[in-house]
Amino acid sequence: MSYDRIDKETVAERGNPSFVWRAGQTRRYDMIFQALALEGKRILDVGCGMGMYTGAFAQHSEHVVGVEVEADRARAAYQQVPRIAQAVGEALPYVAKSFDVVFSHEVLEHVSDDRRCAEEMVRVTRPGGHIVIFVPNRLYFLETHGIYWRGVYHFGNKPLVNWLPNGLRNRLAPHVRAYTGRSLKRLFLDLPVCVRVHTQIYPGYDNVVARRPGLGHMLQRITYTLERTPLRALGLSHFLVLQVAS
Repeated sequence: MSYDRIDKETVAERGNPSFVWRAGQTRRYDMIFQALALEGKRILDVGCGMGMYTGAFAQHSEHVVGVEVEADRARAAYQQVPRIAQAVGEALPYVAKSFDVVFSHEVLEHVSDDRRCAEEMVRVTRPGGHIVIFVPNRLYFLETHGIYWRGVYHFGNKPLVNWLPNGLRNRLAPHVRAYTGRSLKRLFLDLPVCVRVHTQIYPGYDNVVARRPGLGHMLQRITYTLERTPLRALGLSHFLVLQVAS
């Protein structure tokens, strides 16, 4: 498949992965490294897409595997790490307690059953191991996955959609979830995990920097400062690190 010709319905249903490693990905990767030691760990990338993070993890461990539901993306990820399985997050093809770190980057919002996917991630994580999650924040002022209007999908950032009441928001964006901190943690209710890190982060602004560097760098300075204040709650994504009980 040519990735510049992916149809809009697939983009809407599964989400469009990042195709190029840029500053935004580096920033998120650094956050993971600040939270966890990854050297030599057994790592599972759930919903690995084209394998960008999977390949980055493989620079620090020989024991990295990925799971991807889309066959074309799984083939692309295989070029990064030759241990890719085609499967859904709700039925991970691994025995219990197999991994030290289970990673999920902007995936839970797209799966059919996010609670079941959460249970599976806990199941395959060893006691004392960690689960690392990025998901969209319901309080961010843009819905970045586009919307449906009168049955037609419209790609792109749409303002204020996530601030609407649930019924209206879900009519406009039935293809993707967005989480409050409470709803995200509720996925793991009664599961043997504890929260080690939870915060919200703002975008990398890579496209803005490429087109208007001055504006992009100004947005970075302002919003990354906000991440150190209560206004981080309005960031683009949640960053959650859980530890499985020993």
